[in-house]
Amino acid sequence: MSDTTDDAPISSPSLAKATLSRVPERIVLISYPKVIFLYPAWLMAMVAGTYLSFTSRALDGSNTTSVMMSTVFLGILAVNLVVLAFDFPRTTSLTLFFFAAAVVMGLVLLFEYRPEMLPTVTGTFKKFKPEANATFYWSIAGILALIFLVAYVMVHFDYWEVRPNELLHHHGILSNLERFPSPHLRIDKEINDVFEYLLLRSGRLILQPSEERRAIILDNVPFIERKEEAITRMLGALQVQVRSDTSET
Repeated sequence: MSDTTDDAPISSPSLAKATLSRVPERIVLISYPKVIFLYPAWLMAMVAGTYLSFTSRALDGSNTTSVMMSTVFLGILAVNLVVLAFDFPRTTSLTLFFFAAAVVMGLVLLFEYRPEMLPTVTGTFKKFKPEANATFYWSIAGILALIFLVAYVMVHFDYWEVRPNELLHHHGILSNLERFPSPHLRIDKEINDVFEYLLLRSGRLILQPSEERRAIILDNVPFIERKEEAITRMLGALQVQVRSDTSET
């Protein structure tokens, strides 16, 4: 949690000018839907689709590379779906999940490449040969890319903008605008899901204008630490300017 109040004295107007020169004019805050966390599965689909487009043995069972790519894609997709379905508020739970996922995928690949180690288990895994052609992976990549594009367009019809003197809410196709005073704005940051933070450094940002009873909650804000730091610096510089003007008068 960070507070914009600053009781440090201003020694000179030059300090205020130097502080203001490093402050951005506006900071845009966008709350993205959770579907953006599927980008690892999209990247793996692109890689698999590219490989299968240039190999001559795409659906050949003896092509272990194709089987491995399909297995890795299913593993990444499963992890992504778990991210969307559950929250991992602590690092311990995330570590255990990664460990379990790594063990399962490692065993699948081990028994695929070394079938002589455990014949009984290997016989079961021999029946598991996920295979798909390039069209399948390009279709998955195309569908996800289309969803990402629609989500990108939609969130730009509903976003927040922080300026030195006001907080603006842009929403609607006709760009409706709500204004809130930004001086004495209180900022809280919450990271409720460690997995989401690792993927896009995202978290929850809570804005509390001084004259509003209800807090403004923005979920899934990417690079939340950078946004919080920029807002704190902007509002702190505004107080520096006000105090400098007061001292001059």
